[in-house]
Amino acid sequence: MRVLLCNKFYYRRGGDCIYSINLEKMLSAHGHETAFFAMDSPETIETEWRRFFPPEVSLTGVKSKLNYASRCLGDSDVRNNFSNLLIFFKPDIVHLNNIHSQLSPIIAEVAHKRGVKVVWTLHDYKLLCPRYDCLKRGQTPCGDCLSSKMGVLWHSCMKNSFVASCVAFAEALKWNRKVLERNTDMFICPSQFMKDMMLKGGFAESKLTHLCNSIDVSACEIDDYDNRSDYYCYVGRLSHEKGISTLLEAASRLPYKLIVVGGGPLEGGFPQLHNVEFVGYKDWSVIKEIVGRAKFTVIPSEWYENNPLSVIEALCIGTPVLGARIGGIPELIDEGRTGLCFESGNVQMLTDRIKEMYEDSFDYKSIAESSKRRFNQEAYYERLMDLYKR
Repeated sequence: MRVLLCNKFYYRRGGDCIYSINLEKMLSAHGHETAFFAMDSPETIETEWRRFFPPEVSLTGVKSKLNYASRCLGDSDVRNNFSNLLIFFKPDIVHLNNIHSQLSPIIAEVAHKRGVKVVWTLHDYKLLCPRYDCLKRGQTPCGDCLSSKMGVLWHSCMKNSFVASCVAFAEALKWNRKVLERNTDMFICPSQFMKDMMLKGGFAESKLTHLCNSIDVSACEIDDYDNRSDYYCYVGRLSHEKGISTLLEAASRLPYKLIVVGGGPLEGGFPQLHNVEFVGYKDWSVIKEIVGRAKFTVIPSEWYENNPLSVIEALCIGTPVLGARIGGIPELIDEGRTGLCFESGNVQMLTDRIKEMYEDSFDYKSIAESSKRRFNQEAYYERLMDLYKR
């Protein structure tokens, strides 16, 4: 089978990029022919398909912002380059990932018109929310745009700017539900929560399938699952919607050591706490060591997380997860066996749950073994092939 994968970035930048690159490797390992379509940027992984990549767009300067607005609506660079790649590669399937704005759904439209089947894995809520994360002004969970995209204008949700919100509103009108459904054969929802949100947004159930993400579980092997140190950890972006402020408030009330891994807009803006160690951004080898020695990891998100890889990776390492009961997080946790959940944003409940996790005992090796069976790529591959063949 010939599969053309599409994602706005072709380097390990975020969860959508990691998923897309891993999917490419998985398909190639099973003998399928693959190609990739993305923006060209300095960090882009070298590939024979790079000559088809449209130039990167930015938001620096008036001209760049105009180019960005044009790109959101489907400009000629993307349409022509993608058309040329379709003609050259002749795919059986086009598998879309995170494409809005910098590439835009014009590529789904082009593929559909040429009779190529289109599958789309949803990594965020952009098809439902012009801001992509269902956060009102980036602060509180919101569902206004499920019924009317005017919400992005009412609240100036995009970058707290009315002009940027107008561009997002125009993009939502251009690539509305009817257009997206017409040009896409199947939307893959990594969480049941995502599928339920898509249904609330009016998408046809016949166009939706739930397929939880997978990872390369071999990268999660550690020498001794029971060799745990006296700390718990957080791995992720240091930003408001990730709930890091709530976690630090809870940590300040407790004697236990917390290790915080990651960077972001709030980096350096927190008061120093005697039991909290900020170690900054780290690569996977260091993250695996920290998570693999932790008693548990905390995912305190305050937005509708879809299917966070940080939970899946921790469980495959054998580390229990204390997760906020929001979005797709609770679907990944078997409470009492692989971790616990707490009410998102509730500092007191989070404090109490951290105490419980410290006092509880977990079978770390059993968590790792069952999670690897659940999230391994072979199981994912079989279900994806069923979908492709359908």
